[in-house]
Amino acid sequence: MAALKIADIRNMSAEERNEKLKELRNELMHERGVSAMGGAPSSPGIIRSIRTSIARILTVQKEEEKL
Repeated sequence: MAALKIADIRNMSAEERNEKLKELRNELMHERGVSAMGGAPSSPGIIRSIRTSIARILTVQKEEEKL
């Protein structure tokens, strides 16, 4: 999963952002579960990348909310 760029997030509709946010949160929960059970994630930086993408989506949503 490649990290989302802020320009790509801004080009998404509100519904697409919400769907992507749900998908990322599910993926993060899965990766954390694998890590908690002692398994190694498929990519070492995947959890950080997912968290960063979630934060970017939430930031854009807050910006849209203020306008």
